[in-house]
Amino acid sequence: MIKVGPMTSTGITTAGFIRSRVGGLPRPFWVLFGGTLVNRLGTMVEPFIGIYLTQARGMPVTAAGLVMTVFGLGSLFSQPLAGWLTDRVGRRATLSGGMVATAVTMLALGYATNLAGICAAMFVLGVVIDAYRPASQALVADLVRPEDRPRAYGLLFWAINLGYSVSMVAGGWLARSGFTLLFWIDAFTCLVFGLLVWRAVPETRRAAREGKEAGGFRDVLRDRVMVAYALTCLMFYVVYAQSYTTLPLAMTAQGLPTSSYGMAMAVNGLLIVLIQPFSTVWLARFEPSRVLATGYAIAGVGFMLTAVMSTTAGHATAVAVWTLGEIVTAGIHGTIVAALAPAHLRGRYSGLYGLSWSAAGLLAPLIGTRLLAVGPEVLWPVMGGLALLAAAAQLSLTRAIRARQAA
Repeated sequence: MIKVGPMTSTGITTAGFIRSRVGGLPRPFWVLFGGTLVNRLGTMVEPFIGIYLTQARGMPVTAAGLVMTVFGLGSLFSQPLAGWLTDRVGRRATLSGGMVATAVTMLALGYATNLAGICAAMFVLGVVIDAYRPASQALVADLVRPEDRPRAYGLLFWAINLGYSVSMVAGGWLARSGFTLLFWIDAFTCLVFGLLVWRAVPETRRAAREGKEAGGFRDVLRDRVMVAYALTCLMFYVVYAQSYTTLPLAMTAQGLPTSSYGMAMAVNGLLIVLIQPFSTVWLARFEPSRVLATGYAIAGVGFMLTAVMSTTAGHATAVAVWTLGEIVTAGIHGTIVAALAPAHLRGRYSGLYGLSWSAAGLLAPLIGTRLLAVGPEVLWPVMGGLALLAAAAQLSLTRAIRARQAA
């Protein structure tokens, strides 16, 4: 027998090790992966939008808060609308169209000077910026075999986090010389993503057969397992969103500089980039629902630990713990949605799942800031408890999800 490449400690060749992580996935998936990475490398506006509004446009904090709320309202429409378009118009057209619309809206926002124009641009941006998600989720479900889906969704998760980590650093550096360049870079990478998908990814939408497979959102909402799953995701995402809403406020209230928050959150990106590609393949051996519940529970413990941390190193430790929980969940959310959704409703099912994230983006700061006003010793145990509740709820869905997968 000819062995290719050096052996790992488990007796597997290096080439075999690499194939187990990235092999066997179709070429259109890698186009989607590459486009996602490029797009996230250029995501330089959204992380710094609050700074842009208050510093470059001179808005008071209250006005900036209003603008961000308008963005959140737009995002509530985004996922259901994009899910409907994904099933009705097609995956490729929805993803490419959403990217083009995002590029145009980015530039419109960058050159808007009055409050009305900025609010209008931010609302539209909230609608279109994540419109690609249901189409991307449906494309993976259409293109990739069920046994490979956790790995495929995990790779997209890794691309998003790698690109975002780089763009955060690059965006912060480039913003020193002005924000206009950030808008152009963001718009350009959106156009690249849209063009790549349009030229190199085939349309995979299967037209619904009249009668037997016709359906809409009403059918999705009648699926009790999917609705319960979306509510479970909502609970967890409310907890996770505290990492970028109340966590920086809580750390600065302890007298820590803003750089401490950046250093603590850098641990999140570093661990995901280093660990997640290897953990996904191993975790794919286990039942998705139980893996997801385990990730929720680990994350909940991590957020609870935040209550007793008062130093940069302490908060970095808590971030490391809940990041491990996040890594465990990587690729699992999309896998479960793909298992629950009929092929002709994959866009709408992904839209309902995406709505749980959008709704959490609105609810998290409202709930979190009020609990923080009472005290961090209340906020973090409550959030940790909510994550544990989400884990228990997910475990209760295990049998139903298993039956749907078997079917």
